[in-house]
Amino acid sequence: MKKILSYPLSVICYFFFFLSLIVFHVIQWLCLKLGGYQAHKKSVDIFNLVLMRCLNIMGTRFSIDNAFNIPVNRTCIFVANHQGIYDIPPIIWYLRKQHPKFVSKKELGKGIPGISFNLRHGGSALIDRKNPRQAVVTISKFAAYLKETNRSAVIFPEGTRSRTGQPKKFAVTGLQVLFKKLPDALVVPITVNNSWKLFKYGSFPLGMGVHVKLKVHEPIPVNSQEPEALIALVERTIIKDIK
Repeated sequence: MKKILSYPLSVICYFFFFLSLIVFHVIQWLCLKLGGYQAHKKSVDIFNLVLMRCLNIMGTRFSIDNAFNIPVNRTCIFVANHQGIYDIPPIIWYLRKQHPKFVSKKELGKGIPGISFNLRHGGSALIDRKNPRQAVVTISKFAAYLKETNRSAVIFPEGTRSRTGQPKKFAVTGLQVLFKKLPDALVVPITVNNSWKLFKYGSFPLGMGVHVKLKVHEPIPVNSQEPEALIALVERTIIKDIK
């Protein structure tokens, strides 16, 4: 019965979801042209809150467990496991004070209203995963931008999302570059749970009644230990709370 009900609700959810993409594409363009970075950033925050509200149609809930006072005037490197595209709106919304910018594959930089515009113009890094040299150069430039602005990075070291919730092995190159270029930053592990359940039937219908949970772990100074040891610690920290 739950799956049957999810079909009409998914149609309604997707209608408002794609409508939001189109409307906020225009809003972002206007905000960037008329108000610059701050206005554009505010529009992106609201955009992602609206996307979360669209998923409320499916009975989806979002929550964050954050017992730490994450600084707003110091660059943070948020490192999270990746279970689906709906990991992203709550990260942007709940961590909006830290100005999160994403390390993303270049394919997402075009063709998706609203989302692609933000990735191209909001300060994120678009990398070619088939060209490691280009990826390193792009992430290095990205790190310089973050250092200059005190904004923060979000990186999913698994690369591709887990379709079952089970974690994949971390790719370390992107983290190594960020740690090298941003020694004074804080690395903040985040565990994402349950967002994969939205796609347990595939792209359609969406899963119903999913509680997407984010758990923020204790920030760690990047310069507190060697990169290899730090990456291993971050990976263990994230994985131990995946349920």
